[in-house]
Amino acid sequence: MTERVQKIISAAGLMSRRAAEEKIARGLVTVNGAVIALGARADAETDEIRVEGKPLPKAGRKRYVMLHKPRGYVTTMKDEKGRREVTELLRDIPERLYPVGRLDMDSEGLLLFTNDGDFANRLTHPSHEVEKCYRTWVEGDDVGMRAEILRAPMELDGYEIAPAEVDFHALFPGGAVLDITIHEGRNRQVRRMCELAGFKVTRLVRIREGGLTLGTLPRGKWRELTDEEVHKLME
Repeated sequence: MTERVQKIISAAGLMSRRAAEEKIARGLVTVNGAVIALGARADAETDEIRVEGKPLPKAGRKRYVMLHKPRGYVTTMKDEKGRREVTELLRDIPERLYPVGRLDMDSEGLLLFTNDGDFANRLTHPSHEVEKCYRTWVEGDDVGMRAEILRAPMELDGYEIAPAEVDFHALFPGGAVLDITIHEGRNRQVRRMCELAGFKVTRLVRIREGGLTLGTLPRGKWRELTDEEVHKLME
Protein backbone atom coordinates (compact mmCIF):
# COMPACT_ATOMS: atom_id res chain seq x y z
CA MET A 1 0.00 0.00 0.00
CA THR A 2 1.39 3.40 -0.94
CA GLU A 3 1.29 6.44 1.35
CA ARG A 4 2.73 9.91 1.28
CA VAL A 5 6.42 9.65 2.05
CA GLN A 6 6.30 12.23 4.88
CA LYS A 7 3.72 10.08 6.66
CA ILE A 8 5.91 6.97 6.29
CA ILE A 9 8.93 8.82 7.69
CA SER A 10 6.88 10.13 10.59
CA ALA A 11 5.39 6.71 11.34
CA ALA A 12 8.92 5.26 11.47
CA GLY A 13 9.60 7.55 14.44
CA LEU A 14 12.42 9.45 12.78
CA MET A 15 10.83 12.91 12.97
CA SER A 16 7.50 14.71 12.85
CA ARG A 17 5.53 14.86 9.62
CA ARG A 18 6.21 18.58 9.31
CA ALA A 19 9.96 18.04 9.69
CA ALA A 20 9.81 15.28 7.07
CA GLU A 21 8.10 17.67 4.66
CA GLU A 22 10.93 20.15 5.16
CA LYS A 23 13.50 17.44 4.39
CA ILE A 24 11.64 16.49 1.23
CA ALA A 25 11.38 20.12 0.12
CA ARG A 26 15.15 20.47 0.54
CA GLY A 27 15.79 17.42 -1.67
CA LEU A 28 17.13 15.30 1.18
CA VAL A 29 14.80 12.32 0.75
CA THR A 30 15.11 9.60 -1.88
CA VAL A 31 12.91 6.66 -2.86
CA ASN A 32 14.75 3.85 -4.60
CA GLY A 33 17.66 6.21 -5.20
CA ALA A 34 15.68 9.06 -6.78
CA VAL A 35 15.15 12.42 -5.09
CA ILE A 36 11.44 13.02 -4.54
CA ALA A 37 9.20 16.10 -4.31
CA LEU A 38 6.41 16.89 -1.87
CA GLY A 39 3.37 14.76 -2.58
CA ALA A 40 5.34 11.68 -3.62
CA ARG A 41 4.03 8.32 -2.46
CA ALA A 42 5.81 5.08 -1.66
CA ASP A 43 5.27 1.65 -0.19
CA ALA A 44 7.07 1.27 3.12
CA GLU A 45 7.25 -2.51 2.63
CA THR A 46 8.79 -2.61 -0.84
CA ASP A 47 10.46 0.76 -1.51
CA GLU A 48 13.81 1.90 -0.14
CA ILE A 49 13.36 5.29 1.53
CA ARG A 50 16.39 7.24 2.68
CA VAL A 51 16.66 10.53 4.56
CA GLU A 52 19.98 12.33 4.08
CA GLY A 53 21.35 9.07 2.73
CA LYS A 54 20.32 6.96 5.72
CA PRO A 55 17.62 4.28 5.51
CA LEU A 56 14.56 4.58 7.70
CA PRO A 57 14.80 2.79 11.04
CA LYS A 58 12.70 -0.31 11.47
CA ALA A 59 9.39 0.39 13.16
CA GLY A 60 9.56 -0.50 16.83
CA ARG A 61 7.63 0.04 20.02
CA LYS A 62 5.67 3.30 20.18
CA ARG A 63 6.41 5.31 23.30
CA TYR A 64 4.66 8.30 24.80
CA VAL A 65 6.43 10.15 27.60
CA MET A 66 5.66 13.22 29.69
CA LEU A 67 8.62 15.15 31.09
CA HIS A 68 8.53 17.87 33.72
CA LYS A 69 11.00 20.18 32.02
CA PRO A 70 13.11 22.30 34.38
CA ARG A 71 14.21 25.83 33.60
CA GLY A 72 17.58 26.10 31.84
CA TYR A 73 17.13 23.33 29.26
CA VAL A 74 16.53 23.89 25.54
CA THR A 75 13.99 21.84 23.60
CA THR A 76 16.19 20.51 20.86
CA MET A 77 17.88 17.26 19.89
CA LYS A 78 21.26 18.93 19.43
CA ASP A 79 22.20 22.45 20.48
CA GLU A 80 25.04 24.14 18.62
CA LYS A 81 25.59 26.58 21.51
CA GLY A 82 26.38 23.82 23.99
CA ARG A 83 23.41 24.49 26.24
CA ARG A 84 21.73 21.74 28.26
CA GLU A 85 19.21 19.78 26.18
CA VAL A 86 15.98 18.18 27.38
CA THR A 87 17.07 14.87 25.84
CA GLU A 88 19.72 14.64 28.58
CA LEU A 89 16.85 13.96 30.99
CA LEU A 90 15.70 10.97 28.91
CA ARG A 91 19.02 9.16 28.61
CA ASP A 92 17.66 6.01 30.26
CA ILE A 93 15.11 5.55 27.45
CA PRO A 94 16.63 3.34 24.71
CA GLU A 95 14.31 4.53 21.91
CA ARG A 96 15.00 7.79 20.08
CA LEU A 97 12.18 10.11 21.08
CA TYR A 98 11.59 13.63 19.86
CA PRO A 99 9.67 16.47 21.53
CA VAL A 100 6.07 17.25 20.67
CA GLY A 101 6.19 21.03 20.42
CA ARG A 102 8.63 22.94 22.59
CA LEU A 103 9.17 25.07 25.67
CA ASP A 104 11.73 27.86 25.64
CA MET A 105 14.82 27.62 27.83
CA ASP A 106 13.39 29.77 30.64
CA SER A 107 10.04 27.96 30.76
CA GLU A 108 9.14 24.83 32.72
CA GLY A 109 6.50 22.18 32.87
CA LEU A 110 4.73 19.59 30.75
CA LEU A 111 6.62 18.52 27.64
CA LEU A 112 5.68 15.43 25.64
CA PHE A 113 8.04 13.10 23.76
CA THR A 114 7.24 10.29 21.35
CA ASN A 115 8.43 8.26 18.37
CA ASP A 116 4.90 8.18 16.93
CA GLY A 117 4.67 10.74 14.15
CA ASP A 118 0.88 10.58 13.86
CA PHE A 119 0.55 11.33 17.57
CA ALA A 120 2.94 14.29 17.28
CA ASN A 121 1.10 15.64 14.24
CA ARG A 122 -2.26 15.37 16.00
CA LEU A 123 -1.03 17.56 18.86
CA THR A 124 1.00 20.12 16.93
CA HIS A 125 -0.97 20.78 13.74
CA PRO A 126 -2.70 24.18 14.01
CA SER A 127 -5.99 22.82 12.69
CA HIS A 128 -6.49 20.72 15.82
CA GLU A 129 -6.21 23.69 18.22
CA VAL A 130 -5.09 21.65 21.23
CA GLU A 131 -5.47 23.70 24.42
CA LYS A 132 -2.38 24.47 26.46
CA CYS A 133 -2.52 26.06 29.91
CA TYR A 134 0.39 27.97 31.42
CA ARG A 135 0.68 29.01 35.07
CA THR A 136 2.30 32.40 34.72
CA TRP A 137 3.86 34.59 37.41
CA VAL A 138 3.61 38.24 36.34
CA GLU A 139 4.51 41.63 37.77
CA GLY A 140 2.69 44.85 36.96
CA ASP A 141 0.09 47.26 38.25
CA ASP A 142 -3.61 47.21 37.36
CA VAL A 143 -3.51 43.44 36.91
CA GLY A 144 -7.26 43.24 36.26
CA MET A 145 -7.07 45.69 33.37
CA ARG A 146 -4.00 43.99 31.90
CA ALA A 147 -5.66 40.58 32.17
CA GLU A 148 -8.52 41.95 30.06
CA ILE A 149 -5.98 42.87 27.37
CA LEU A 150 -4.91 39.22 27.28
CA ARG A 151 -8.55 38.20 26.84
CA ALA A 152 -8.87 40.35 23.70
CA PRO A 153 -7.55 39.56 20.19
CA MET A 154 -3.86 40.42 19.69
CA GLU A 155 -1.51 40.57 16.74
CA LEU A 156 1.85 38.76 16.70
CA ASP A 157 4.11 38.82 13.64
CA GLY A 158 1.26 40.22 11.56
CA TYR A 159 -1.05 37.38 12.57
CA GLU A 160 -4.14 37.87 14.73
CA ILE A 161 -4.14 35.31 17.52
CA ALA A 162 -7.24 34.14 19.32
CA PRO A 163 -8.03 35.64 22.74
CA ALA A 164 -6.61 33.76 25.70
CA GLU A 165 -8.61 32.38 28.61
CA VAL A 166 -7.24 33.97 31.78
CA ASP A 167 -7.98 32.85 35.34
CA PHE A 168 -6.48 34.30 38.51
CA HIS A 169 -4.67 31.63 40.52
CA ALA A 170 -3.26 34.07 43.10
CA LEU A 171 -2.77 37.79 43.74
CA PHE A 172 0.15 39.47 45.48
CA PRO A 173 1.30 43.09 45.85
CA GLY A 174 2.47 44.28 42.43
CA GLY A 175 1.47 41.21 40.47
CA ALA A 176 -0.40 37.94 40.17
CA VAL A 177 -0.24 34.29 39.22
CA LEU A 178 -2.39 33.70 36.14
CA ASP A 179 -3.52 30.51 34.44
CA ILE A 180 -3.40 31.42 30.74
CA THR A 181 -4.95 29.01 28.23
CA ILE A 182 -4.26 29.31 24.51
CA HIS A 183 -5.17 27.23 21.46
CA GLU A 184 -2.20 28.14 19.27
CA GLY A 185 1.52 27.62 19.73
CA ARG A 186 3.42 30.50 18.22
CA ASN A 187 7.01 31.12 19.33
CA ARG A 188 7.09 32.30 22.98
CA GLN A 189 3.43 33.21 22.58
CA VAL A 190 2.41 33.57 26.22
CA ARG A 191 5.47 35.61 27.13
CA ARG A 192 4.95 37.93 24.17
CA MET A 193 1.25 38.33 24.92
CA CYS A 194 2.07 39.29 28.49
CA GLU A 195 4.62 41.82 27.28
CA LEU A 196 2.01 43.41 25.02
CA ALA A 197 -0.34 43.63 28.00
CA GLY A 198 2.34 45.39 30.04
CA PHE A 199 3.24 42.49 32.30
CA LYS A 200 6.73 41.26 33.21
CA VAL A 201 6.85 37.46 33.30
CA THR A 202 9.01 36.07 36.10
CA ARG A 203 8.08 32.40 35.79
CA LEU A 204 6.11 30.26 33.34
CA VAL A 205 5.06 26.63 33.79
CA ARG A 206 2.95 24.62 31.33
CA ILE A 207 0.54 22.69 33.52
CA ARG A 208 -1.86 21.21 30.95
CA GLU A 209 -1.99 20.10 27.32
CA GLY A 210 -5.34 18.90 26.05
CA GLY A 211 -6.79 16.81 28.87
CA LEU A 212 -3.35 15.88 30.23
CA THR A 213 -2.13 17.65 33.38
CA LEU A 214 1.36 17.89 34.84
CA GLY A 215 0.11 16.84 38.26
CA THR A 216 2.71 15.98 40.89
CA LEU A 217 5.45 14.77 38.51
CA PRO A 218 8.73 16.05 40.03
CA ARG A 219 10.79 18.59 38.09
CA GLY A 220 13.34 16.86 35.82
CA LYS A 221 11.50 13.50 35.93
CA TRP A 222 9.45 11.69 33.30
CA ARG A 223 6.73 9.06 33.14
CA GLU A 224 4.99 6.98 30.49
CA LEU A 225 1.52 8.04 29.44
CA THR A 226 -1.23 5.52 30.04
CA ASP A 227 -3.13 4.02 27.12
CA GLU A 228 -6.17 6.01 28.22
CA GLU A 229 -4.20 9.29 28.20
CA VAL A 230 -2.85 8.61 24.70
CA HIS A 231 -6.33 7.79 23.45
CA LYS A 232 -7.82 11.00 24.87
CA LEU A 233 -5.08 13.15 23.36
CA MET A 234 -5.71 11.55 19.96
CA GLU A 235 -9.48 12.18 20.07
